[in-house]
Amino acid sequence: MATPLNLPKLGVSMVEATLVGWLVADGGAVSTGEPVCTIETDKVEIEVEAPATGRLVHRAVAGELYEVGDPLAVIE
Repeated sequence: MATPLNLPKLGVSMVEATLVGWLVADGGAVSTGEPVCTIETDKVEIEVEAPATGRLVHRAVAGELYEVGDPLAVIE
C-alpha cells in the first residue's frame, strides 16, 4: 500500500512552502525517518522525513510553491 508524503504544517500560521530540493532521487529507496526533501517557509528551512519505508516517487517539482497538505511524493 502506498503512503503519501504531503507538505506538513510546521506552525499555526503556515499555509505554504517552497520545495527547495530532493535529497533522494525519484525511485530511490527510503527508510522511515530518513530526510527526503528540503522545504522553505517564510521563517525556516527544514528537511522532511519519510513516513514509511519503500520506494520514493516524486509528485512535486523542486523550486515550486505548495500549500499545506499538497502531495509532495508517495512511498510505494
